[in-house]
Amino acid sequence: MTTTGQDSPTDTPTRITVGAGAGTAPYDVLIGHRLLGELPGLIGGEARRVAVLHPEALAETGEVLREDLAGQGYETIAVQVPNAEEAKTAEVAAYCWRALGQSGFTRTDVVVAVGGGATTDLAGFVAATWLRGVRWIAVPTTVLAMVDAAVGGKTGINTAEGKNLVGAFHPPAGVLCDLAALGSLPVHDYVSGLAEIIKAGFIADPAILELIEADPQAARRPDGPHTAELTERSIRVKADVVSGDLKEAGPREVLNYGHTLGHAIEKNERYNWRHGAAVSVGMVFAAELGRIAGRLDDATADRHRAILTAVGLPVTYRGDQWPRLLEAMRIDKKSRGDRLRFIVLDGLARPSVLEGPDPAMLLAAHAEIAA
Repeated sequence: MTTTGQDSPTDTPTRITVGAGAGTAPYDVLIGHRLLGELPGLIGGEARRVAVLHPEALAETGEVLREDLAGQGYETIAVQVPNAEEAKTAEVAAYCWRALGQSGFTRTDVVVAVGGGATTDLAGFVAATWLRGVRWIAVPTTVLAMVDAAVGGKTGINTAEGKNLVGAFHPPAGVLCDLAALGSLPVHDYVSGLAEIIKAGFIADPAILELIEADPQAARRPDGPHTAELTERSIRVKADVVSGDLKEAGPREVLNYGHTLGHAIEKNERYNWRHGAAVSVGMVFAAELGRIAGRLDDATADRHRAILTAVGLPVTYRGDQWPRLLEAMRIDKKSRGDRLRFIVLDGLARPSVLEGPDPAMLLAAHAEIAA
């Protein structure tokens, strides 16, 4: 992984290179302002057609981008999909495949995904499965998408049985993180993305936690003094991990810290909870599980609840839902057979796997997050 540049509207953007594994080309994540000028270079001269896939909420943005690329000589289509998790279904993926087929999309053509994490998840999956794989470029517009969903090559859709159970590993050709897009995010969406940033702090880079703890209210704002640094540090954490383990054969599992219970909460709430809010509760649960297992010290476990509460993220969930959550966790991607697996901490920035914990431990950890 390499980085260059500083982040400001006039400076060269920060560039983080992500290794994509054997047989797959590395790609760059660019972080800065006014980055759309970089898009034609990523698309390349071999492509004739570009599909701009965007959510309904970004219809105007998607159309402007389509027109801009058309003006540069590409045959372009705009493919509008539902907002948020409603887009991540087999039916929506099939709609996208039809759009590509009707436009004559070939293996040298390119999908551009503009939107949040659900949009980039869907677009990457559509690109991975069309003609067994076409190139795609992510233009994330939310904190969550910039620091997590758009980086790493995981793509997928949801099913009735759970989140992201159908998917593929298909890295993008590039990622453009234009920080100016964050200024228009509703505060709850922005804060939700902080959960993934805080996760990166606990599993790998404690400096992230220190920056947020120094001024939690400033961390809640896109114009805060550390927005660029927090974003860059989080992306570096993910880039380091996925560069060595594209297909989650081992070390990449640490990125799922807080996600086992978090995904179960999302499913139980029919995806009406924001991803970051669910992961926030999931991290507190994982911290308590680590403490009960004798792996995590009290101070670090307590620090989870303190920092997440300070930025306005939830740390509890309805106590009467435990049977449903447990059922959902049993078909989580990290489970092996009938054995649950959790990422826990053996200390700050020391993630590890806890496999098949005693049911009494799970109940005790759940009691700590039960509303």
